[in-house]
Amino acid sequence: MLHQLKVGMDNADGADQGFIGAYFPDLLDQPMFHPSLNGTKLQGNYRLPLGYQMDASYYYLRLHWSVPCGPNSVITFPGAPWLKPWYWWSWPVLPLGIQWHEQRRQTLGYDAERPLVLIQTVLYLGIIVMTRVARPNLSKLCYRRENTKSIFLIRTGLKLIAIWSILAAYIIPFFLIPHTVHPLIGWGLYLLGSFALSCIAMNTFLLPMLPVLVPWLGIFGVLLVMAYPWYSDGIVRALAVFAYAFCASPVAWTALVKIMSCLNVSLEREGFLPRLSESAAPAGFNKLY
Repeated sequence: MLHQLKVGMDNADGADQGFIGAYFPDLLDQPMFHPSLNGTKLQGNYRLPLGYQMDASYYYLRLHWSVPCGPNSVITFPGAPWLKPWYWWSWPVLPLGIQWHEQRRQTLGYDAERPLVLIQTVLYLGIIVMTRVARPNLSKLCYRRENTKSIFLIRTGLKLIAIWSILAAYIIPFFLIPHTVHPLIGWGLYLLGSFALSCIAMNTFLLPMLPVLVPWLGIFGVLLVMAYPWYSDGIVRALAVFAYAFCASPVAWTALVKIMSCLNVSLEREGFLPRLSESAAPAGFNKLY
């Protein structure tokens, strides 16, 4: 067999299944394999039962195995490389991901990822505490009070910074979490990290908490919808996710409008940009603390 692999034996599809069919042309005529009850060694070639090696896509359609799949079965996970079950974000998108990690927990464990998880947890908790006790303002912001156009540009720039800071609060934690950590720990750490970084944006730009945390609540909600274990099949599960997204979209848009409105109010406050009529200070650069 190794020699045939090396020389490139012709087969129907040029892949592993075609090679097996070409190397064992009479495989379908062989008897089905069943383990010997008395432990005797079997001789000859046998066909493995259908449930011995299963494709995970058979499970996702009905959310249960419609063919025998015993504890000794081999389950393959085809699909995009970034959506494999060993990545923490693959569950609950892929329901079988939690079972894969349960097997890893019982065998390899998560000792390699544990220190980084603890460090990030302490860091995020520290950020939350600091933002709760810190005074919300912009530090050492320099601007030139010469004309209305410059003030408009400064306010526009601050709005962009505020929006990007909120987006960064939901993006940065995703890339900092160890990729192969358990999904429950991964999503918990992601929610903690995004909440902590969102607190920085809320305190810095004097934004209300609820609109900024609408994406956080939306992510938490869709995780609950996908992780719900009592769907009748995969189609109903997909429809539930689409229905949730349809209902959540207006809420997300309303939150964005509220954030932009609050930014306009916050940037007009004296703590950000003093009124032009209050020109007791000399023209030039001024620092706001």
